Amino acid sequence: MTPLTLHIISLLVGATILGLIIIPKISGVVKYKQLMDNPNERSSHDLATPNLGGMAFYIVLMLSFYFSQPFDESDAIMSLIPGLTILFIIGLKDDLVVLSAFTKLCAQILAASFLVFHYRYSIETLHGFMGIENMNQYIAGPLGVLIIVAVINAVNLIDGIDGLASTVGIIMFSIFGSLFYFAEQNFMLLICATMIGVLLAFLRFNLSSQNKIFMGDTGSMILGFLIGAMTVRLLALDTEVLQSLPFQHENLPYVVAAILIIPLFDTARVFAIRIMKKKSPFSPDRNHIHHLIIDHFQVSHRRASFFIGVTNFLFVLLFAFLAMRTSQWELLAMFIGVIFVAIVFFFVLNKPRVLRKIRVQLHKKRRDRRGVASN
Repeated sequence: MTPLTLHIISLLVGATILGLIIIPKISGVVKYKQLMDNPNERSSHDLATPNLGGMAFYIVLMLSFYFSQPFDESDAIMSLIPGLTILFIIGLKDDLVVLSAFTKLCAQILAASFLVFHYRYSIETLHGFMGIENMNQYIAGPLGVLIIVAVINAVNLIDGIDGLASTVGIIMFSIFGSLFYFAEQNFMLLICATMIGVLLAFLRFNLSSQNKIFMGDTGSMILGFLIGAMTVRLLALDTEVLQSLPFQHENLPYVVAAILIIPLFDTARVFAIRIMKKKSPFSPDRNHIHHLIIDHFQVSHRRASFFIGVTNFLFVLLFAFLAMRTSQWELLAMFIGVIFVAIVFFFVLNKPRVLRKIRVQLHKKRRDRRGVASN
């Protein structure tokens, strides 16, 4: 067994065990201090529930850096720690007292900037994607920050039912880990192993009926930040390194988009619906894909999360396979086709709910007219 393999197994098992120990302790303190997440009209839970499970992500990551540091050839830890710490503090405060969207956005931009402007996380080329080779540094930096901030908020938005964010996170880190293994990016591979371990531990309690805990904004922002970091790091790899990946390097952005498809598609769809209704893109509702699946098919959170996670995994497998054999323009057409099918599918799912709302509104108007006429 190689030292790297031993480290991967050790971090995966160690993160899982440490998470299983830490998370109940966090839950106990939250219950004792009465810092619970109380249900409201949009909540998917009926009882007050601890929501600081994401603290375990930060603790486990910080401890894991000590053991994975020997593999950190580009000194990435020093760019990850500031970003993780900023989001940990802001997420924790938001879970306790609720912060404005602007405050959280500023914190996310600052955290992403620490990472992106580290020299190993700068996207200097798109390797021929859409005919683009070298990237202007004044475009590359903001693009990297935009990607990370978008992923943080997209992951935050899918964290609406039990098990979904952690299930999708496990799948994403597994795929990113596989790609970093082929690319011999050992430090990023070890972070993936650590996050898979702690997410498995969290999933054990998040799906529990007796000891349930939510990751909260603390967890979803840390999770989104690391997924964004994986995305930018993969896109920032040198062309020579990409030769070791099992698909054409100009198709890499499609594979990355396939990995992120669930949170990004859900966010884009929900934002579009809210804007068309002349509402704020950040106004809460139940138009997310997980809400539609639960409401239409009447399934549990666990089954909905499993279905969405498997769909995400199969989508990545499909486009990774296609990326080996097709040109980027053929892949673009297929990608657009799949997105169109998904839009139609969720439109059909949402149509009965829309019609019910219209009927209720019409019935209310008729009743109001009758009331006015009788007076």
